[in-house]
Amino acid sequence: MIELEGVPELIDPVMVAAFEGWNDAGDAASTAVAHLDREWKGEVFAALDAEDYYDFQVNRPTVFLDNGVRKITWPTTRLSVVRVGGDKPRDLVLVRGIEPSMRWRSFCNELLGFAHELGVEMVVILGALLGDTPHTRPVPVSGVTSDPDLARTMDLEETRYEGPTGIVGILQEACTHAGVPAVSLWAAVPHYVSQPPNPKATLALLNRLEDLIGLRIPLGELPEDARAWQLGVDQLAAEDSEVAEYVQTLEEARDTAELPEASGEAIAREFERYLRRRDPGAGPGAPGPGPGVATEGGDTSYLRDAAGGRTRPPKPDQPGPEAVPGVESPAEAAQDDQGDQAGPDGRPRPDGEDGGSEEE
Repeated sequence: MIELEGVPELIDPVMVAAFEGWNDAGDAASTAVAHLDREWKGEVFAALDAEDYYDFQVNRPTVFLDNGVRKITWPTTRLSVVRVGGDKPRDLVLVRGIEPSMRWRSFCNELLGFAHELGVEMVVILGALLGDTPHTRPVPVSGVTSDPDLARTMDLEETRYEGPTGIVGILQEACTHAGVPAVSLWAAVPHYVSQPPNPKATLALLNRLEDLIGLRIPLGELPEDARAWQLGVDQLAAEDSEVAEYVQTLEEARDTAELPEASGEAIAREFERYLRRRDPGAGPGAPGPGPGVATEGGDTSYLRDAAGGRTRPPKPDQPGPEAVPGVESPAEAAQDDQGDQAGPDGRPRPDGEDGGSEEE
């Protein structure tokens, strides 16, 4: 039994989780949860014992000085709670950590123990994968669930994935078996510009989360960061004709595939989001952002490192994670096996239908 001290009774709580590592291309998912924690001033109330779940040769602790005293920070998963004000207050339980190295079933059972004690009504797990998607188009975000009823009522995809999975997939299945409604939101990150951060993908995840749980999320500087990211990638592509040609091929494939979606229903959905952000009384949550608010639309982004030494992208018939501009970082190496998680239409495939290299 997990005993919680110092945590008030929560109002209609939803648990939102993200984990660094294999499930977090461009750090998009973990950055989204960190953004929620920062904007709503989350208070940490629990941390899982690092000894139980992490290999310290894989995820090393760090040493720092605090007023001259040496201290150690251990890799772990922390839980915090935030209260979203408004006409109808609601609480979020934020889970942010690193994909565990071992004992995944115990890890998920411990998180579900917290969810049970706190009265969590639904678990939303954020993830990001590498895909054949152009940086110039809206970031594809897929919502999947293992619950047929939830898929029908919330307009989600029912996962059919078979193959290797990560902690996002394991936690979602653990929730399903425990009778806790669970949804995974997956953002597709362009594999040719995969190094973190990717504020455009983070922004897309937050927009989709906002629609899913009915809360207005303050975006802070994310729209500006996203615009700057895209300008940086645009400049990179303009400097290399082969990169520009490859991006154009992805754009054509994406536009052709999404042509049927330019429907009245899709337009109405975007217009409703615009009205919610424009009308302070449209829903609970923090005040809406000011001028320059962006959705996951096309002209947003930022490139942290546009240094030379780029590896050229593969030809359109040779998709793969190797085509990453800039020097490959350890985070990119950990994500290299995600490169073919999207289909030729540039959509993310959280079901793993295109090669079985990602989870639901």
